[in-house]
Amino acid sequence: MIEDLKLILKNADITLDDSACRRLEAYHALLLQWNGRMDLTNVPENEMALRHYGDSLLPLAQAQWFPQGASLIDVGSGAGFPGLPLAIARPDLRVTLLDSQRKRCDFLRAVTEELALGNVTVLHARAEDAARGDLRERFDLAVARAVAPLNVLCEYLLPFVRLGGRALCWKGPAVTEELKSGEKAAHILGAKAEPLLRLPIAGREHYVQPFVKLKKTLRPYPRKSGTPAKEPLGQIGEASGNTK
Repeated sequence: MIEDLKLILKNADITLDDSACRRLEAYHALLLQWNGRMDLTNVPENEMALRHYGDSLLPLAQAQWFPQGASLIDVGSGAGFPGLPLAIARPDLRVTLLDSQRKRCDFLRAVTEELALGNVTVLHARAEDAARGDLRERFDLAVARAVAPLNVLCEYLLPFVRLGGRALCWKGPAVTEELKSGEKAAHILGAKAEPLLRLPIAGREHYVQPFVKLKKTLRPYPRKSGTPAKEPLGQIGEASGNTK
């Protein structure tokens, strides 16, 4: 896996040191082992270098998104993508992995302990609950991959982001259809969309949509657990959603 990944990253001028390579290989071995007894990923092993690890790490080419020592929360981390590869490749990042399923958190903790990742914290909670507590507007970056439509992602992510920070949404080709409602939701939550980034992956449409936080998110957001997905912000006309 690691040699394939190095080739993928080389095209984006991203290099991994020996320590990162060893840890990524160990992470990969644990993922395959745990995936045999619980549903972590259905991506074939021969495609993981590209679809999991490369997809997670290629945005590092955007240096302005990942300042030295930045704090990052990966919402709905699942099997750890993109948060764990980012934490391994950039040990200066302070990474929180958030997931609502306890079994997935058990896996993430096992990887973190096995790899001695002192820059990673695992948290078992729903995004809507966690963002109303001490983690609100605490992070330079909130990220998510393959979690929800763009307008729903905005409500999950932006309450965690400090002023001037960013939400980064990993998306497939549907992002172009979701962008208008995502921009509307972002505005309600105090942010605006920046230019869409297409990742340099031949034959596949993988994107990252960034949103920069301009104003504090109003206290009603995020709404109670389950509401963002049932009543997405970009599709409902909420008078309370103006950020003036």
